Amino acid sequence: MYNSQRSTSSQDPAVQELTRRHFFGRGAWGLGLAALGGLLDRDSYAADRLGESHLTHFAPRAKRVIYLFQSGGPSQMDLFDPKPQMESLFDQDLPDSVRMGQRITTMTSGQSRFPVAPSIFRFQRHGESGATVSELLPHTARVADDLCFVKSMVTTAINHDPAITFFQTGSQIAGRPSMGAWASYGLGSENANLPDFIAMTSRGTGLPFGQPLYDRLWGSGFLPTTHQGVKLRGGHDPVLYLSDPPGVSRELKRHMLDDLAALNRKRLGVVGDPEIATRISQYEMAFRMQASIPELVDFSNEPQSVIDLYGPEVHRPGSYAANCLLARRLSQRGVRFVQLFHMGWDQHQALPREIRGQSWDTDQPSAGLITDLKQRGLLDETLVIWGGEFGRTAYCQGDLTATNYGRDHHPRCFTIWMAGGGVKPGFSWGETDDFSYNVVANPVQVHDLHATMLNLLGMDHLRLTYRFQGRDHRLTDVHGRVVSELLA
Repeated sequence: MYNSQRSTSSQDPAVQELTRRHFFGRGAWGLGLAALGGLLDRDSYAADRLGESHLTHFAPRAKRVIYLFQSGGPSQMDLFDPKPQMESLFDQDLPDSVRMGQRITTMTSGQSRFPVAPSIFRFQRHGESGATVSELLPHTARVADDLCFVKSMVTTAINHDPAITFFQTGSQIAGRPSMGAWASYGLGSENANLPDFIAMTSRGTGLPFGQPLYDRLWGSGFLPTTHQGVKLRGGHDPVLYLSDPPGVSRELKRHMLDDLAALNRKRLGVVGDPEIATRISQYEMAFRMQASIPELVDFSNEPQSVIDLYGPEVHRPGSYAANCLLARRLSQRGVRFVQLFHMGWDQHQALPREIRGQSWDTDQPSAGLITDLKQRGLLDETLVIWGGEFGRTAYCQGDLTATNYGRDHHPRCFTIWMAGGGVKPGFSWGETDDFSYNVVANPVQVHDLHATMLNLLGMDHLRLTYRFQGRDHRLTDVHGRVVSELLA
């Protein structure tokens, strides 16, 4: 709050700015002001972060989330939702009674016809649950009894950017807080040395140049920026500017941060800007990450049996496999929300070739993550979600042959899966029609998924709110219901 009773010259803004200039003029050692206060702040920093879980409304089933976001829109009927009835209708026009005049994208709106394109891939039932999984995903098939399939997802957006934005923030319009930021805001931290929310990206083998991903997808919107996601890059320097320049010791950096924090606290007392407190917190977090991140990305202490779970790409920094193993290590260390974005599922023309590459990228690492978490006793308290922003059409985009086809965007129905964290294992929910075009039973909206996720984390989506511009906002806006049928 703004201090209206300040009376000493040391609180004057002009004096404060002079003090800042004097600090930087003195160089790296700073002024040494409030050294004892800085030490006390450092000692209390971890306690403050670890004591922030103040918005949970009931006992959580999950402590944290790993969201494996498949950017571009995986084809549900080639992976999880087989429609053998379509085989006899190859290259016939999609019946008008199926499409029912629903909108389509501009990429196929000019086609003279919409020929039915059955999947060329074989499906089998797996495990005691009898889940149907494509031959493209043999590793996922082996963990089918740990998975909860939702085959009736529905969204309202038909193009990538608004659809991804909707999935991440609950709104098609950019600027709202991401779901990871909401989780951070509601749950607080379990680890003072790592952010509450971390994002990673990878590019697909099948289609390496997928839809672009923007930092706002893991941003904090109007929430305090302490809740925004921190992006880890591929390579040997996962966080930009985290390393100290040559000649700057860790002790020297500690002195610099203490002095800078003292000045920022004085400025905070003058203007009351909460972003100054955020800045102090982020400087402190960056300093702690200097010690925690190098150990985090070093896989040398992982047993070979664990490395083998994630497949041959696990040693390539920035790969989906490496990011999945990093997600487990982050989750094990108490990071609340880890989100992996894997680009390349936007398969408009050569789907059979491209989806093979995408499946090879993601199948073994995703299943390996489930197995790894389960072996460590972490799966029950970690909610894992796999899925994209929408599905693909039953009709072909472009030329159709017996061995090749493309599929356009399809928001009317698609499949995701979840595991651990309080959801039913070995369970399938929802049903689509004979063309995997419309949901015919138990639709699940994006807001419903968000409400269910928050419920599993111990939060009532109706009560997790933040006042901004005179209105109480929430992740689910004015929609959403908890899909209780999915809960164990």
